[in-house]
Amino acid sequence: METTDAFIGLTCVDCGETFDADEGTHRCPDCGGILDPDYDYDEIDVSRADLESRPFETMWKYAELLPFTRESAVTMDEGATPLVECPNLAEEMGVGRVLFKDEGRNPTGTFKDRGQTMAVTAAAQHGATDIALASAGNAGQSAAAYAARADLESHVFLPTRAGFTNKAMVNVHGGDMTVVEGRIGDAGAAYADAMEEEDDWYSVKTFVTPYRHEGKKTMFYEIAEQMDWEVPDAIVYPTGGGVGLVGMHKAATEFRDLGLTDDLPSMYAAQATGCAPIVKAWDEGKDVHEAWETPDTICGGIEIPDPGASPLILDALRESDGGAVATSDEDILDSAVAVAQKEGLEMGATCAAAASGAWELAQQGEFGEDDTVVILNTGEGNKDDDVLRSHLMGMGI
Repeated sequence: METTDAFIGLTCVDCGETFDADEGTHRCPDCGGILDPDYDYDEIDVSRADLESRPFETMWKYAELLPFTRESAVTMDEGATPLVECPNLAEEMGVGRVLFKDEGRNPTGTFKDRGQTMAVTAAAQHGATDIALASAGNAGQSAAAYAARADLESHVFLPTRAGFTNKAMVNVHGGDMTVVEGRIGDAGAAYADAMEEEDDWYSVKTFVTPYRHEGKKTMFYEIAEQMDWEVPDAIVYPTGGGVGLVGMHKAATEFRDLGLTDDLPSMYAAQATGCAPIVKAWDEGKDVHEAWETPDTICGGIEIPDPGASPLILDALRESDGGAVATSDEDILDSAVAVAQKEGLEMGATCAAAASGAWELAQQGEFGEDDTVVILNTGEGNKDDDVLRSHLMGMGI
């Protein structure tokens, strides 16, 4: 494999066993735990000036802290998304600054591209011919795109409720799409059945591949550099499986320990009240969630009733002195409209859980009047334009 100098392999977050990246491809072969890329940080010699001297064009500018070299990557120059000042939202929330990290500017319109560039690179380097995953929508579209880039076959399992754009673009990218009646759990079950039959399919599913959260950690690297190495007081993230939250917390810890920043941002998980297993676990002081029995939210991208990495998510919230918040579908959709009308910025319906959550946290007094709050917009509004327009029509607008 063509890896970076400091990348030393994969460590199981549960049992602590370590594995060479050539051999450890997915979950821990000993205990089934999540594998996490590990580095010899003493070998990483990079300064603020080094990073600033590189063009802000792609997430791969931070290659020293990633497993694979940029030259070996399956990439479409994902990342390098803008961090947009939102003075009107800051005034409404009663905080010093609100910044909008707009991941809708990625190649397929979502932050999923950061994870799939890494996962598909690993698949290609492991000699895969086919990749597979179950997805609520955006990750499936992204996987199909990166598989096409790498000349691999893709097999995407989507629930019927996945958006039209996602389904259409899986087809356009040449993916083999299976649409499963029901919700994400039903698509996941169909995917699992297929994986048992297809020995040569390489999984790029959340927290099955070790690399998707590793790609998404680059969101924080960019935020820190875009803020001139000042750490925001809070980052509010729309949370389903929690891949981006876990990745960003890891990145913040790395930057702090390398002396590039001084502190950790408080991480906040934002969910919908119709499916909020992380919020419930947080409120009850638990280390692991209980599966949400009856998920019911319009926010399909975060309707994950049984997030397998909840211990990592909850650890990140505790270690960063953050928290968790849930808001109703109506508030979430209202927030997407408010962001569009007050700042001109487009959020996906699911993504707006972060904006709605930030407003709720502000009302709860969680933020100070001088705080800087970053809202993660994980996908472009056009993915959910029908949902947002229907919401307006239901309001008589």
